[in-house]
Amino acid sequence: MKLFAFASILCFTFSTAFAQSGDSNAPATREDIQNYLNVMHAHEMMAQMADSMSKPMHEMIHQQYIKDKDKLPADFEERMNRIMDSMFKEMPWDQMLDAEVPIYQKHFTKGDVNALIAFYSSPTGQKMMRELPEIMSETMQSTMPMIQGQVEGIRVRVEQEFAQALNGREQKTN
Repeated sequence: MKLFAFASILCFTFSTAFAQSGDSNAPATREDIQNYLNVMHAHEMMAQMADSMSKPMHEMIHQQYIKDKDKLPADFEERMNRIMDSMFKEMPWDQMLDAEVPIYQKHFTKGDVNALIAFYSSPTGQKMMRELPEIMSETMQSTMPMIQGQVEGIRVRVEQEFAQALNGREQKTN
C-alpha cells in the first residue's frame, strides 16, 4: 500500500513537472504577447520614443537648412518640421503594435514571455522602461553625425557608380 501511494505521488509529481515544462515551451498566445506589451507600456513607450526621435530629426532638418539656406525658401525649415511632426502624429501606432504580436509569437514561447513579464515587472525592468526613451534620444543625437556622414559617402559613391556606368554605356553606343 505504501509502495502504491509512493508510486502514485511520484507519477503525479513527474506528470505535473512535465506539464509545467510543456506549458512553458508552448507557443506564446496572442493574449500572452498582449499582456507583455501591456506590462511594457508599449503604447506609451512608442509615443515617448517618437517624441525622442523627433528632436534629433528636427536638428537634422535645421542643420541641412542652415547648410543650404541660400538655396531654400525662408519657410522651408518650418514646413519640413510640420511635415515631420505630422508624420509622427499620423503613424498607425496601434496597427504597428498589432503587427508585432505574431512576430513575438514566432520567436518567444509562453515561458519566454512569462520571464520577460517578470523582468519588466521588476524594479530594474521598470527603470529600463523609464530610461529607454532618453537613452534612445541620446543615442540618436550622438550617432546622427556618423549616420549622416555614412549616408553622404554612400550617396556620393552611388552617384559616381551611376555616372561611370552611364559613361561606359554611352561610349559603347557611340
